[in-house]
Amino acid sequence: MQPQSKQSQKEDEHCQVEDHILRKFELLELKGKGAYGVVWKAVDRKTKQVVALKKIFDAFHNATDSQRTFREVIFLEQLVNHENIIKLNSVIKAENNKDLYMVFEFMETDLHKVIRANILERIHKKYIIYQILKGLKYLHSGELIHRDLKPSNLLINSECKVKVADFGLARSVAKPDDNSQPILTEYVATRWYRAPEILLGSQNYSKAVDMWSLGCILGEMIIGKAVFPGTSTINQIERIIELIGKPRQDELDALQAPLAEQVISSIANQKKKSIKQLFSQGQDDDAIDFIRKTLIYNPYKRLTVEQALNHPYVKEFKGTEDEISRDSAIEALMDDNHKYTVKDYRDALYSHITQKKKLEHQIVIRNLKNVPVNISSEKSTSPTKKDSSIKKSKDSEPSNTDISDNKQYESQHINRTIHHKTPSYTQQIRKNTSSQEHIYHSEPQNQFNYQSPNMMMQKKQSQSIFPNVDSGSPLKQIPRKQSMQNIQNSVSTVLQNTISQNLQNQSSFQVSQHQLSRKGSQGSIQKSSSTKMIATNYNSIFQQLSKIRK
Repeated sequence: MQPQSKQSQKEDEHCQVEDHILRKFELLELKGKGAYGVVWKAVDRKTKQVVALKKIFDAFHNATDSQRTFREVIFLEQLVNHENIIKLNSVIKAENNKDLYMVFEFMETDLHKVIRANILERIHKKYIIYQILKGLKYLHSGELIHRDLKPSNLLINSECKVKVADFGLARSVAKPDDNSQPILTEYVATRWYRAPEILLGSQNYSKAVDMWSLGCILGEMIIGKAVFPGTSTINQIERIIELIGKPRQDELDALQAPLAEQVISSIANQKKKSIKQLFSQGQDDDAIDFIRKTLIYNPYKRLTVEQALNHPYVKEFKGTEDEISRDSAIEALMDDNHKYTVKDYRDALYSHITQKKKLEHQIVIRNLKNVPVNISSEKSTSPTKKDSSIKKSKDSEPSNTDISDNKQYESQHINRTIHHKTPSYTQQIRKNTSSQEHIYHSEPQNQFNYQSPNMMMQKKQSQSIFPNVDSGSPLKQIPRKQSMQNIQNSVSTVLQNTISQNLQNQSSFQVSQHQLSRKGSQGSIQKSSSTKMIATNYNSIFQQLSKIRK
């Protein structure tokens, strides 16, 4: 009976995913489920890539939910080029016109679960903080604040690679055209990681709220539990006071919260412990100093992300990885200071992604026309077949439900494009990240800049003789010339055996004597018998191998 119950449970879970999604993805494992949605580990049936499939229940339930859904998609589309920010692969519309499917790159777990497992060494904690800072630098330089940094929104894999996720509460703080101050809501972020200025009702907070959250996260990694597990807003403030004391008058003024003084004066709690006492468990002074400089009331004196990247706590990793930033603001596309209707957000999102899908489709077709065919990766060089493949791609239109699937066209034509990068393509890769990502108002040639993880991996592999071999492997010690000699010897043995076998079987069939011709890597090849054709091909192969050896 137990296997049957498990089977029925699995069927019930599958029923939550629509048929047109199941045709695209094979569901492997349920990773998480909540009131707002469900997340699956899945496999893309076309590309065979493992992905995270997230279904958002009733994504446009009200204006607030609609705004958050819209923000997450729009912001993530512009953040695909950073290694420490989760990549959104595609967005798929549900048939009921209410739910929404989002396909992300797959990450094995999150920091919350890792902390509870108590497996982090000191070096891991430093590397995690360093990667979060890299992601925050990119966000903050684009005038974007996350506003919901917490361990469960930081995804991590077995190689300790971290990616910032869940941008539903993210907010642009770029000043509007009239240079007015953005209006910010006070009810954001999970309470335990919420900065004092937000707790006290300020509507003028800044990027410093993310740095407070980061200090809470580091403290939680050290002690293994939340630093300020408040049960209410007032209790949260009380717990903060117990650790860092009550704010001074100048700190209250800096919070820019009208009710701050009244609320603080009503709290009787006093400081009970110090930061050093709480976080001294096998930690160095740098960790204590980092926490002390992020968990302070005055947001203007809190460490900025640039200062934190230069802090001694992460000095071991400083300069080991690219710490990129943007030179232009991330676009919100709809005025964040105005609350639109559910229909406004839904229609704007569907329209935007459909247009993006069509644009990507057009770019792929244009690339097929402009990029020369690589004869080493094509089965046929017939102009007729090439034209027919282009015509087939032209005739295919994006489906109504799959409104943004960045992977499909790339994987379909990756063999053509990976070996023949035109100068304009290479220049595009090297452009500034901001010009890569702002696809909305630029020329069509610059609008399609998304690179899938598969493309990036193949690009990296093309730069090495043995791309998947560890640097310490004996294979790395074999000289290139010697390795090619071994390849040639192996090929020679196989080809000679094939010749003998063909000569023995020659009497069993007759080959027509009319002349056959084709275009190949060696130009025009004339052959009147199968044996002559084989010998010609062997010579061609050996000539290519000889060139490689030289």
